[in-house]
Amino acid sequence: MQNVFLTSDHHFGHRHIIDYESRPFEDAEQMNEALIERWNAVVGPKDRVLHLGDFSFLNLEKTRAIVSRLNGSKQLILGNHDRGRSRSWWLDAGFDEVSEYPIVYGGFFLLSHEPMYVNKHMPYVNIHGHIHGQRYASPQYVNVSVELWDYKPVSFETIKASVVPGEEQ
Repeated sequence: MQNVFLTSDHHFGHRHIIDYESRPFEDAEQMNEALIERWNAVVGPKDRVLHLGDFSFLNLEKTRAIVSRLNGSKQLILGNHDRGRSRSWWLDAGFDEVSEYPIVYGGFFLLSHEPMYVNKHMPYVNIHGHIHGQRYASPQYVNVSVELWDYKPVSFETIKASVVPGEEQ
C-alpha cells in the first residue's frame, strides 16, 4: 500500500533559515543531511510525498542530488522561493510532478504553499506551509512546515484524522 505524506519549507542549502526559524542545526550541510535522514525515516520507497513548496536554494546539480536521495515519488507545489525556476527545472531536478498552482486533494483538502482563505462555511481544509513555526487557531488550516513536524513529512492519514470527525489515527 502506498502511503501519502505532506511537507513543506525544507529550504535545502539556505543557511539563513537556521537563524530565521531557530532550526537546531550548526550549518546548511548539517541541516541538509538531517532533513534527508528524517524524510527517509518515515517515507518508504513506494510512498508518495506532496511537497508544498520552498524546497531548495541550491543549483540544479545539488538539488537533483538531494531529490535522488529522498524516498518516494515526489510532487512539488511551487512555493514563493521556488518560482524563480521553471516547472521544467524542477522536473529536471527529479520531481515526478510539479504544479504551479494549489491543488484540491481528496475532494476536501486545498494544498497550497501559502495559506488560502477558507471560512467556517466552506467545506475545505487548507493544508499549507510558508508560515514555518506559526499555526492558525482554526482546524481548517494545517501547517506542514518542517518546523512543526520534527523536520519530517507527516502522513495524510494523520492530518485527516486531526481534522475530520470520526477518523481514527
